[in-house]
Amino acid sequence: MIHINLLPVRAAQKRAKFQREIFYFSSAMILAILGCFAVYVNLKIHTVKTKKSIEVYNQEIATLKSVLAEVAEFKKKQKDYQEKLDVLADLKSKKSGPIHLLDDLNKMLPEKLWIETFQETSGTIKITGVGVSEKTVASFITNLEASPYYRDVDLKITKQIQQDGVKLQSFEVDCKSEFPKSNDSNHEGLKI
Repeated sequence: MIHINLLPVRAAQKRAKFQREIFYFSSAMILAILGCFAVYVNLKIHTVKTKKSIEVYNQEIATLKSVLAEVAEFKKKQKDYQEKLDVLADLKSKKSGPIHLLDDLNKMLPEKLWIETFQETSGTIKITGVGVSEKTVASFITNLEASPYYRDVDLKITKQIQQDGVKLQSFEVDCKSEFPKSNDSNHEGLKI
């Protein structure tokens, strides 16, 4: 009878099986390592891109902050200039006011009535004077009320006095000054 020794074949089969398992395991490990390396490289590239984007955004923020500072400074200057323009427009509208007040007062004076004092303080006017009769004083008050430069005319005191043997009517009037709007539009549109 012939005996066949199968041990070397089994050992060879076991060795081949072991080698295949090692090959599969090594291949799986290499593929896992390559996959992890690919993920690591992808994350590293993404991180670098994100850091660059953050730097770019920070530079843009710094640029915009300087622009915002310039805009705030411009708005402050604009406000200052507008206030100056408003003051100039107000001065221009009132520059002829006292002249008109006195000129209009002169036109309204009836004959035989004299002004002794004329005081204007912050738009409030106090006038004192004397006239030959109550009718003359009343005529003056009526003229003041009709004037566009005087409003809220109020006769405070009227009394009879004697001066150099002549009877006269002393009076005191309070009123407010008003400057009518002019048709001149030179100061309109002075907005920044």
